[in-house]
Amino acid sequence: MNKLAISIIFLIASIYASAQPACQRSLQWFADNKFGMFIHWGLYSEAGGEWNGKKTRGGEHFMLYERIPLKEYAKLAEEFNPVEFNAEQWVRTAKEGGMKYIVITTKHHEGFAMYDSQCSDYNIVDATPFKRDPIKEIVDACRKENLKIGFYYSLGRDWEDPDVPTNWPQKGGRSNTWDYPDEDGKSLPAYLKRKAIPQIKELLTNYGKIDFMWFDTPELVTKEQSKTIRELIYKLQPECLINDRIGNGEGDFKTVEQKLTDNTSHEPWEVNLTMGRNWGYNRYDTLYKKPDMIIRYLTDVVSKGGNMLLNVAPNGKGAFPIQTFPIIKELHALMQTNGEAIYGTRPWRIYGEKIDPNQPDEEIKAEFDDAVFNGFPQQRTPDVRYTSKGNKVYIIVRHVQDKVFKLRAFTKLDKINTVKSLSGIQNVNWELVKDGLIIHTDNSADSYPIYVLEVS
Repeated sequence: MNKLAISIIFLIASIYASAQPACQRSLQWFADNKFGMFIHWGLYSEAGGEWNGKKTRGGEHFMLYERIPLKEYAKLAEEFNPVEFNAEQWVRTAKEGGMKYIVITTKHHEGFAMYDSQCSDYNIVDATPFKRDPIKEIVDACRKENLKIGFYYSLGRDWEDPDVPTNWPQKGGRSNTWDYPDEDGKSLPAYLKRKAIPQIKELLTNYGKIDFMWFDTPELVTKEQSKTIRELIYKLQPECLINDRIGNGEGDFKTVEQKLTDNTSHEPWEVNLTMGRNWGYNRYDTLYKKPDMIIRYLTDVVSKGGNMLLNVAPNGKGAFPIQTFPIIKELHALMQTNGEAIYGTRPWRIYGEKIDPNQPDEEIKAEFDDAVFNGFPQQRTPDVRYTSKGNKVYIIVRHVQDKVFKLRAFTKLDKINTVKSLSGIQNVNWELVKDGLIIHTDNSADSYPIYVLEVS
């Protein structure tokens, strides 16, 4: 091949690489990092599930559920003074739990900006005695600890603005119709021009490099409006990822909320899950998921090619609920010994299998549903999940007390050199037979509920 031909090939390759959207290149880190912390924090955190001395329904949505007039709700800002807030401590807690990125609410449906917004004085710096910009402090702390940072922004719902109509689950279903009853007279373009787009610009120009925008509830946002916002983001931050809730198919990755899926995908996706029942802080929310169940969710999602975004709900003082820390402790233990089977992995040829092939699938689904919403499933199905990296397959063994079991995903055609434990089990023997891989371990019934075997 002559020098001219070689030069042309390299030129074409470089043009193709530069033509690829920077966000597509950013998807690599997203697919590798696997695990993030979601933080829901706003004026609703100050109320904490109580209004005028009575329990309220929900956490972050209680303004809607209780139909609280904006003038009354806004008085929460006068009391909101989170003196216990420590951005570095929050970020260190996320890092200790194995999270590689943080997504924090910059504006939820209530319409209150949790940063120093110049286009709306309904914000934490201007309207509260706190007078600080916690978003800036979180961004700085993330950079210090080498965590990625994403901004949550409620796009198609805003209960402070008079021009935001909604259509779910019916016309006006998630609108502020008690302050602004004329649903037909609302102008979404006016809201986008006056508030949403200027605030998105602020978030992407005032805080340095931002790794992704995490939108919520596009509602009546049109295809053209979603595309305009996407183009704005790429203009300001070419490497910034965008989730699918920008609406109308304009996102870079898909999101699933509060549920698990049976589908494996090689395209980027993420499940977001609460620790308790609510996204925002509710002092009456004491039913938190068990740490071993959260670990089951994480390993299940990763085996199917996804990421997990686990929510924490700080209170009005700026402190994480005490129920957070046992979960973080168990996640830390998992990642310290088994992180190799999580980070940087991809799905294998199947995502997993039951130890007992005759167990009805309905039992497993009931277990999932029960655990997602209640945190206390009646049983934990003994099973495995698979991930892969290079020439290695990781067997994530979940709630299996048997010392001998067979994995039918393997066959004699597989060329296996070694099977070893990442989790401290001393003796692992194995035998590859015609219909599976037989594992012999010294695992005891009281061992950690999840351990990992590495197959090379």
